[in-house]
Amino acid sequence: MSDNENLQLDELEGDAKAHQPDSRPQSAKDLEAVYEVPVQISAVLGRATMQVSQLLKLGRGAVVELDRKVGEAIDIYVNNRLVARGEVVIVDERLGVTMTEIVKAERS
Repeated sequence: MSDNENLQLDELEGDAKAHQPDSRPQSAKDLEAVYEVPVQISAVLGRATMQVSQLLKLGRGAVVELDRKVGEAIDIYVNNRLVARGEVVIVDERLGVTMTEIVKAERS
């Protein structure tokens, strides 16, 4: 083997680290590559659990009681991950959501 083929593991790791980009963006321009990536946003007013037989009995005008109280914050999910809590607002006769709290991600 030549000297070039006998690299130590720490030399390889050091070289790999030198080629890795910084994990933090330097500016908003660095994020332009992801601006057009679509994400699914869901605003969950509340949840309810019921049996299928109860579900089948529901008709027009039926009321389903949710696990939230009036005025309580709603959950905002991005791609099925909880990211914030907020309040329902009306904007130009349409329902909207305003974020009041950002939920920190739990890393596992």
